[in-house]
Amino acid sequence: MDSRLVTTRGGTTVRVHEGGRGEPLVLFHGAGGLLADDPFVRRLAERFHVFAPLLPGYEDSEGAETLHGMLDVTLWGFDVLDALGLERPLLVGHSMGGMIAAEMAAVCPREVTRLVLIAPTGLWLDAHPVPDLFAQLPFELPALLFHDPARGAALLTAGFEFPHDAQELTALMLRFEDMGFLQQMMVEQARKLGMAGKLLFPIPDRGLRDRLHRVRAATALVWGDDDRFVPPAYADAFQALLPHARLVRVPEAGHMVQYEQPDAVLAAIVG
Repeated sequence: MDSRLVTTRGGTTVRVHEGGRGEPLVLFHGAGGLLADDPFVRRLAERFHVFAPLLPGYEDSEGAETLHGMLDVTLWGFDVLDALGLERPLLVGHSMGGMIAAEMAAVCPREVTRLVLIAPTGLWLDAHPVPDLFAQLPFELPALLFHDPARGAALLTAGFEFPHDAQELTALMLRFEDMGFLQQMMVEQARKLGMAGKLLFPIPDRGLRDRLHRVRAATALVWGDDDRFVPPAYADAFQALLPHARLVRVPEAGHMVQYEQPDAVLAAIVG
């Protein structure tokens, strides 16, 4: 995969990972960003010409201070497409990125013709509250996000095993000899959460429900049957608001369905 920085008309600097050949596909990531040498991006690049822009606050993308809310981020998405010279590419979004892609399709329905939403956030059901991502400790995330927590932990940590209680984690952090590395890691995490919080905190609902009727794009919804973060009840809620959307339920997969069952997700995207 290649990587480059592009500057949008709005003044943000965006890191874009790019690779593959074929139909252009733009992937909007979730709150955690992309994994190192992201296996799903590489898998998409086998079939598509993939562009994976990183929101300001992620890696070295800059300009989060200019994005104050959902509309700003939605328009930022179109600014990124302009900066990349793309017209009506296939939009794919996971989780928070699905929320962004859905908003783009609703705000400018004639500019988005194909849309794939992978376990998107953006709705709220009182009977099925989305857990507070910002209150989770690192060792709690694999069980929340993956059908197979052990495999999820290996993916999230590149094989490093986090301690399983807060005291052990604190002791580990105190043993870091390179405090500069630790400080950098904490700053990077704070930047991510600061950007994601504009869309997801305190609840991931910015009124998308009232705009989804505007979507004209051919849409596929992809959901892991064991999603503990955005439960499958939200798949039904999205389909009720997008009655012509195609819903693909994926067994033995959680919220990070694209990493646990990439073949099924790729098949749903190809259609």
